[in-house]
Amino acid sequence: MGSGWAGLSRRWQRGAAMAALAVLALLLLAACGGQRAAGQKRKEMVLSEKVNQLMEWASKRSVIRMNGDKFRRFVKAPPRNYSVIVMFTALQPHRQCVVCKQADEEYQILANSWRYSSAFTNKIFFAMVDFDEGSDVFQMLNMNSAPTFINFPAKGKPKRGDTYELQVRGFAAEQLARWVADRTDVNIRVIRPPNYAGPLMLGLLLAVIGGLVYLRGSNLDFLYNKTGWAFAALCFVLAMTSGQMWNHIRGPPYAHKNPHTGQVSYIHGSSQAQFVAETHIVLLFNGGVTLGMVLLHEAATSDLDVGKRKIMCIAGIGLVVLFFSWLLSVFRSKYHGYPYRNLYISGASF
Repeated sequence: MGSGWAGLSRRWQRGAAMAALAVLALLLLAACGGQRAAGQKRKEMVLSEKVNQLMEWASKRSVIRMNGDKFRRFVKAPPRNYSVIVMFTALQPHRQCVVCKQADEEYQILANSWRYSSAFTNKIFFAMVDFDEGSDVFQMLNMNSAPTFINFPAKGKPKRGDTYELQVRGFAAEQLARWVADRTDVNIRVIRPPNYAGPLMLGLLLAVIGGLVYLRGSNLDFLYNKTGWAFAALCFVLAMTSGQMWNHIRGPPYAHKNPHTGQVSYIHGSSQAQFVAETHIVLLFNGGVTLGMVLLHEAATSDLDVGKRKIMCIAGIGLVVLFFSWLLSVFRSKYHGYPYRNLYISGASF
């Protein structure tokens, strides 16, 4: 009888111990769950505060200016459920970054288009870090050139495609909008402020033509001047073949200044892009070749004396050789491995 009570007592003790362990486990689970819930609640509160603060800033200024502290808190530090497009630039006058100012104008147009769009949400924000206000950010990202555009996605770190290829695509607001749509799935319809320069120039041109017609109403022979029309057509062809339309569509920078050496490049090193200065150079070279061909034609067909025709011929040949050689040099600098060299020198570069 005693042994039976002892066994029953032992079983009861084991059961009580197991029940106590179960209760303890439940209490631990409840505590962990409570901590997770509290942590999640704090995370949501921090995220809500960050979004509300960004929305308040965005309501005052489409592009939010950030220093190092703001960048680390609102862009780098979690939690974050929004993307941030950041332009790293150097706008202070003593930096002498002309491209930065041009890119900033386009960036402001893009940000304003999004801010005043009916589709505006807190899914994406536009920010700016100036070197003189956030040099520590440049050091943290190992960045040594400006302007640079980077997309910081809502989840994860920026990938290679999140850095905008400025040298290839230019900094026109429309190009930036396509890149933003590709990286964030947010489509922005770029709305530019009204530009009256085009209509004014057209009105001025029509006024000049109307004035000429009015003053010379009885003599409209100037409208049939072949030389005038040929010159106008030649100017248009030279402008188009030099890449002016590409500049209008892509909005490339005028030139590029190396931040380390200070050397300015006027010819882009890739065949997929160009600078505005490059089109001016090519326009000049094409014009020189054309002038040389015109002189050669006049030397062969004009009624001038032989001496003057020889001078025109020599000048024409010199212009063609000189400017066409420079064109070849530009072509070689953009298409590496191009087999042909200049007509009179080798290895000239820009």
